[in-house]
Amino acid sequence: MASAAEQLASNLNFGAFAKAEDLKKRIWFTLGALLVYRLGTYIPLPGINPDAFAQAFQGQAGGILGLFNMFSGGAVERMAIFALGIMPYISASIIIQLMTSVVPTLEQLKKEGEQGRKIINQYTRYGTVLLGTVQAYGIAVGLESGNGIVTDPGWFFRIATVISLVGGTMFLMWLGEQITARGIGNGISLIIFAGIVAALPSAVAGTLELGRTGALSTGLIIAVIVVAIGVIAFIVFIERAQRQLLIQYPKRQVGSRMFQGDTSHLPLKLNTAGVIPPIFASSLLLLPATIAGFANTGNLPGWASTLLASLGHGQPAYMALYALMIGFFAFFYTAIVFNPKDTADNLKRHGGFIPGIRPGERTAEYIDFVLTRITVIGAMYLIFVCLLPEFLIAQTGVPFYLGGTSLLIVVSVTLDTVAQIQGHLIAQQYEGLIKKSKLRGGKKGR
Repeated sequence: MASAAEQLASNLNFGAFAKAEDLKKRIWFTLGALLVYRLGTYIPLPGINPDAFAQAFQGQAGGILGLFNMFSGGAVERMAIFALGIMPYISASIIIQLMTSVVPTLEQLKKEGEQGRKIINQYTRYGTVLLGTVQAYGIAVGLESGNGIVTDPGWFFRIATVISLVGGTMFLMWLGEQITARGIGNGISLIIFAGIVAALPSAVAGTLELGRTGALSTGLIIAVIVVAIGVIAFIVFIERAQRQLLIQYPKRQVGSRMFQGDTSHLPLKLNTAGVIPPIFASSLLLLPATIAGFANTGNLPGWASTLLASLGHGQPAYMALYALMIGFFAFFYTAIVFNPKDTADNLKRHGGFIPGIRPGERTAEYIDFVLTRITVIGAMYLIFVCLLPEFLIAQTGVPFYLGGTSLLIVVSVTLDTVAQIQGHLIAQQYEGLIKKSKLRGGKKGR
């Protein structure tokens, strides 16, 4: 079966794609949905002075607002109705995942299959509305405190801002679910992907313009492009890397016949935590800079000013804390999303075992041991990919920000989407082979 699938995968071509009508409909639906999302990032909130807000945003671009602006596709910079983006939904999802590990009721729901998953998803939606409301109200109050940003401050503006921003987030959540169900790929991931990619052409054009005017040397620009290609290839290699544990199933007897025991593999990804560790680490590290930007730094004590300066981009303290936080969250989030004990119990329930390891507790300990070792490699990989751009910016001063987090998201989502497209094409070719075999069987019957 595996060899047949590999052969079909190797034979995929544009001819097969041209015949995949359902796949083409899904792709067009996905592109149309992403176009709607991009249009929404240009619809501004009512009651905002665009020039005053643009001037205020420039002073906060290096803080957490710049990170949110990247994930929202520039909607924060324009203070559009999609300024909150999909981040409240992601935050609510992470909080619910954490709670399933400590709240027995949610942990039981997680084990109830599809029905439990639906209830947990509903809790996630409620959490999204709650987080979005709190964040939107905070944004409205923050905008009113700015100098001339809001044309008519008051409760009417606050309520209108909360409704617009929360409504935009809920629409994006619904749009992401529609893409997942009727399009190609994970809808939420593709929305973030579209926001990041949308900013790349202007960033590349700006860098090339600096090279044309002589502000940057041609050799430096070529070196940055080569490094970017190398990092992308490295990310693809690591994201596809797995540690496969051999699983054996005992022989079984059906009637008078004895069937040979099956073998399979338990795949463990090197980077189980995905892009969550760098996102968490970036958010926490950029928070002091954002607070300092809103506060009057001239009234801060000397030690506070020194601390804030040491936490700036490219500073040794920032690099060290960034690396430590990424490593911590890599282990922390892996422990949340993967439970070796549950995996060992499922294997034991179905009669599977790892050769040489006793089923049950010993299997859980062995899986945890292997997972810890490969998570060390995954954490080192995340630290390297995320710190490399920081070193490049600090040493060369290249304005084109090759963000490690954004690069991880773009490559991961691309790999996932391509895999789903290949899966649809393989399924179509299987259906074609089955139809041909049925037709041949019918002709022989006649």
